[in-house]
Amino acid sequence: MKLRRSNTTLLIVGILSLAVFAVPRLQAQSTAAPASTSGYQSKRPVIGGACPYCPWGALADKIKLAMKPLGYDVQVCYNCSGIDSVRIVDERRKPLPLSGAQRDLPSPPKGEVDFGVVNLDFFTDAYRGVGRYSADGPRPNLRLIARVEDPNYYLVATRADAFITDLRQIKERHIPARILLEGSIRSELILKYYGISRAELESWGGSISSTDGANRQNFDVVISFANALNNTPESNVWYELSQRSTLRFLQLPDDLLQSMAAASDWEIGYTPVQLMRGMDKPIKTVLTSGTVIYGRADMPDQFAYDVAKALDENKRSLIFSILPFSYNPDLVGQARGVPLHPGAERYYREKGYIKTANAAH
Repeated sequence: MKLRRSNTTLLIVGILSLAVFAVPRLQAQSTAAPASTSGYQSKRPVIGGACPYCPWGALADKIKLAMKPLGYDVQVCYNCSGIDSVRIVDERRKPLPLSGAQRDLPSPPKGEVDFGVVNLDFFTDAYRGVGRYSADGPRPNLRLIARVEDPNYYLVATRADAFITDLRQIKERHIPARILLEGSIRSELILKYYGISRAELESWGGSISSTDGANRQNFDVVISFANALNNTPESNVWYELSQRSTLRFLQLPDDLLQSMAAASDWEIGYTPVQLMRGMDKPIKTVLTSGTVIYGRADMPDQFAYDVAKALDENKRSLIFSILPFSYNPDLVGQARGVPLHPGAERYYREKGYIKTANAAH
């Protein structure tokens, strides 16, 4: 009987010990659970961007760092990019799984995307429902938080040994030119101006390919924008070709430039000399500047205020990015008429960046 009591006692002690050790584990699991949540309330908002070495992703990383002192743990989606970028934010979507081409990117957050970073053209086209978003219709729910500056120049160049000094020659002489093209209203206007159609060009042996295609070895003409001479996916066509080939940069006629500027809300100006190898004089062209941080109308005012404040207080860090982003207080609240979020507007008014009766658009 003594032996049985002893065994029973040991068994009870063992069970109690396991229970004691199990409680902290359950408590730890319960405590850790909220870390998987996202959104404004948990101060773990999800921002949509592109790859870390893309302009949108690089700026998203700067915002993440800037908001950390305010107690935010911003989650960056590095594949909320391309034409779906604005749709993902506006429609409160969750990030898509990584595709094969994105396999080297960090895994996307699991929550809905709360705000984003995108090019000014994408943003305003989506708000208006025009251009690349014409099939979607307007998205009036979009709101600007901040606009930062990053200059873009639209350029046309030919390979010097192709002996094309004017794009008119392509049609007039039926030159089988191999054209690398960035698809936009600006490139469409250039081809239309010179009477170059894909079907005719191909009929005499030429071709039109995308600037982001894999085959850049064989080209005669390149038509695209350039922001900075860097290896971002958007600009590396110039980064690569200007070093590998001798380029001849072409001056487009004034009436064509005026049409391009009017159609895309760009302005007419000049490139700096030696923006890239072979540019031995300023080129008159259309240019613009702007990458925006944006959200939806339902974004809490305090959150929009905090984003605007964090970016302003850390604005010098913007120049130390893959693009030399800069901050202009006179333009930070303007995006071609897209409404400014009230929370961001409140911050800019406190700082004196907006002085008019209505929000700066």
